[in-house]
Amino acid sequence: MHHRHRAAVTRFFQLLGFVVVSTALVVPIAHSGERSKAPAKKQQVSSANAKRAAPARKVATNTRAVRVTAKTAKVPTRVAFVPAKQSFGQMAGLHEVSDPLDLKSSVALVIDQDTHEVLLSKNDQAVLPIASLTKLMTGLLISQAKLPMDEPITITQDDVDTEKGSRSRLTVGSTLTRGEMLHLALMSSENRAAHALGRTYPGGLEAFVVQMNVKARLLGMTDTRYVEPTGLSSRNQSSARDLATLVNVAHGDPLLRELSTSPGYEVAVGPKTLQYNNTNGLVKNPTWDIGLQKTGYISEAGRCLVMQTQIAGRKLIMVFLDSAGKFSRLGDAERVRHWVESMPSLTAPLQARAGSNG
Repeated sequence: MHHRHRAAVTRFFQLLGFVVVSTALVVPIAHSGERSKAPAKKQQVSSANAKRAAPARKVATNTRAVRVTAKTAKVPTRVAFVPAKQSFGQMAGLHEVSDPLDLKSSVALVIDQDTHEVLLSKNDQAVLPIASLTKLMTGLLISQAKLPMDEPITITQDDVDTEKGSRSRLTVGSTLTRGEMLHLALMSSENRAAHALGRTYPGGLEAFVVQMNVKARLLGMTDTRYVEPTGLSSRNQSSARDLATLVNVAHGDPLLRELSTSPGYEVAVGPKTLQYNNTNGLVKNPTWDIGLQKTGYISEAGRCLVMQTQIAGRKLIMVFLDSAGKFSRLGDAERVRHWVESMPSLTAPLQARAGSNG
């Protein structure tokens, strides 16, 4: 009996040792996110290693799958880095083109509005998604159509974004005037407002999109195509040269100038009052004189910005597309402004060149 009991205990510890080794081999691999390169027979296993928690991984047990997350783990966990979706410009290698100002936008164009002199150009003929810069054409058509701005428009389910799933504080059933919708679309890039403007255009949304493309052709914007009025679709595309043309024309519309440069705006939606702010922080900066502006962003387009502004006595049109970084488009505008201010008698335009530090 004594011999049998000893054999059973020995067998128990053998089994226990197998379990500990197996667990220790699994946990560090899950923790690091990659397989260890050391041979299994050389691995040192300790009880401390076996107790480490694995980050957000499913670890198989005999009974169930246990998910350890940053909230449930008893030790600090690593959060896996998920790279952002590349923009069309990044995929095309446009950021590899460098420029003298070290701009973070892969596409840039600065033009003197009066003389049409090109002061700076970088990939200015590249055709890319333009995100909410689309709304500048939407606004131009609505303004030029001379539709009643006090006419109420109600947000419907048709205005809800199914392209990107973006959110909006204008819930289905919210009613604002056409003028209020236009204000929110241009100033704070309200997608549902922009869609509702196109949907309620004479002939409906399809007719509105047709007119967007007709207007682009009439203005000589040969690189431009629109498929909807918000910019949520990456199929809305244009070039910096075309967008400079659009900014020049839109700047001639007093309503677009006023609404696009408004720092903030309040609207009453039912019993609530909603405060909206301009998506371009430069309009609140007293050192800037901005006559018209529009921002845009979807992952395919990167951060975008167009502006009409006056610097060192010159009226300039600026276009920045596919900027990498949340505030980098504004930084690019500041770089251009400082450059112009330091050289007010510019005679030679800045040209981008192929390089590795774009």
